[in-house]
Amino acid sequence: MSTVLVTDSIYGKFIGYEKVSKLQDTARILLGVMLAFAGVSHLTFARRDFQAQVPDWVPLDKDLTVVLSGGVEISLGLALVLLRRYRKYTGLVAALFFFAVFPGNISQYTHHRDAFGLDTDTRRLVRLFFQPVLILWALYASGILDRKSLKGF
Repeated sequence: MSTVLVTDSIYGKFIGYEKVSKLQDTARILLGVMLAFAGVSHLTFARRDFQAQVPDWVPLDKDLTVVLSGGVEISLGLALVLLRRYRKYTGLVAALFFFAVFPGNISQYTHHRDAFGLDTDTRRLVRLFFQPVLILWALYASGILDRKSLKGF
């Protein structure tokens, strides 16, 4: 009986039953809106800029890669905003997504590709340091990390 209660308690904590701060809720919604907007921009006005970030070693067509990643970003953004009960799952998936697309940012830097106003190596290098911030944002906003966890950063 106690094993079931412990398992239920751990499961309940992971999927987001415990409370989070208003700051975390606001951060989650803001991140969701930003992701959905970025996803729409993948499919419309920023499509070519996003193609510049696709590494040459990706086995898919650059445009297809951009369209697929745009769809993922729209889905993640909507999930972060609308599926509050599953915020930890969506936050973890968002953090993993930010980690997965990081090679695109590195490729943009190493191949000196201009996009999004990143037209110098210095600007492209500075951009690389923001990817860990996005990962931490997703983990914090979803309640996986809290302020105590982030004190060392």
